Amino acid sequence: MLKKHYAQLTDTELETLLNREAEIKRVKPIVSAILQDVKSRGDAALIEYTRKFDCVQSPSVEVKSDAVSAAFEQIDSGILWHLENAAENIRIFHESQLEPDIWLKEGSPGIILGQKTTPLDRIGAYVPGGQASYPSTALMTIIPAKVAGVPEVIMCTPPMPDGHVHPLTLAAASIAGADRIFCIGGAQAIAAMAYGTETVPAVDRIVGPGNVYVTSAKMQVPTMIDFPAGPSEVLIIADESATPEFIAADMIAQAEHDPNAVAVLATTSQAVADEAFELIERYAADAIRSEIIKESLEHGAILIFDSISECTGFSNTFAPEHLEIMVRDPLNVLSSIYNAGSIFVGDYAPVPAGDYASGTNHVLPTAGYARVFSGLTVSHFTKKSSIQVISKEGLSQIRDTVVAIASEEGLRAHADAVLARFKDG
Repeated sequence: MLKKHYAQLTDTELETLLNREAEIKRVKPIVSAILQDVKSRGDAALIEYTRKFDCVQSPSVEVKSDAVSAAFEQIDSGILWHLENAAENIRIFHESQLEPDIWLKEGSPGIILGQKTTPLDRIGAYVPGGQASYPSTALMTIIPAKVAGVPEVIMCTPPMPDGHVHPLTLAAASIAGADRIFCIGGAQAIAAMAYGTETVPAVDRIVGPGNVYVTSAKMQVPTMIDFPAGPSEVLIIADESATPEFIAADMIAQAEHDPNAVAVLATTSQAVADEAFELIERYAADAIRSEIIKESLEHGAILIFDSISECTGFSNTFAPEHLEIMVRDPLNVLSSIYNAGSIFVGDYAPVPAGDYASGTNHVLPTAGYARVFSGLTVSHFTKKSSIQVISKEGLSQIRDTVVAIASEEGLRAHADAVLARFKDG
């Protein structure tokens, strides 16, 4: 892991930290070929890729309802309670994001303006899987869609080596309200939801995180997506009051996601930097996913800055998926943050709290896309129509403006459409 004063970074080191799209771009040709193959051959291509990438000899595309029911019998009642608890917190938070179905407001006499919010017809949720199980992502992607009122939510997730979806993921999908579940993963799953196959229906929008192949696929298909959500990342802003043990634990937690995950500390304290560095090395050696963590930490960094304002400036440039603020006056720092997917304020707000149970969504933009995208919200599952209710009195107030501008643009029929309503005076 890199440990340096920010001013001493080489151009190459800084570019490596900021340009986190390189791997996504590298796999683009491979992913493009998969997308076109699934578009052309449908289910046959899905089955072939499941055999090739997931090592499943007799794959099935869709998970049957009896398999979902059986999943609940394979899970300890205690973990089921926790899934339900997390689901309730996620539901409550996203219900707070709901807007009125219709709102109307009089702008001026005779002109009432408004907006109608309508849920999309069908959305597709991608949930990573395979060797691991991510029931939390099933909750995070499906619950907001159901809160928004989406009639049909389908989920795609990779199979385990035995060809089945992990029972925890199936249970979480059921708790969240998934209507259909498909046992396919990777870029091929994104293609199936984008183009449709004999079994998988095409969707209006695709949401959910994934590896670089999934992220590249989402960026290439014509279907609307939420945003690029690839390998996970955290940036921690800390001053001398921060606890190095907490910092190290949080950076290790981020690194265990994926070899391409990124963990960065921006601190004004050399002592905090040194102690956190030593603890990270110790924790990495003892961790269960030690090899993944060590590989991930090669992309990470501990950077020392001269001031907190420099830390926040770097953070806004970095635009992290997750931002933790561990300083003496965190709310003051928070006011200076403009680019971050999800923000965790204080020593007792680690990223895993948001990953699982606080209620906020853990599907967030990565690779710097927090500069222009928000994390997953209810709004991703709706569309909005503007409304105008205009009386003759109201139209008369804007008649001359409409006619003047339309005529200036050479669209005389537009002007005439307004004037036709005033022929009688």
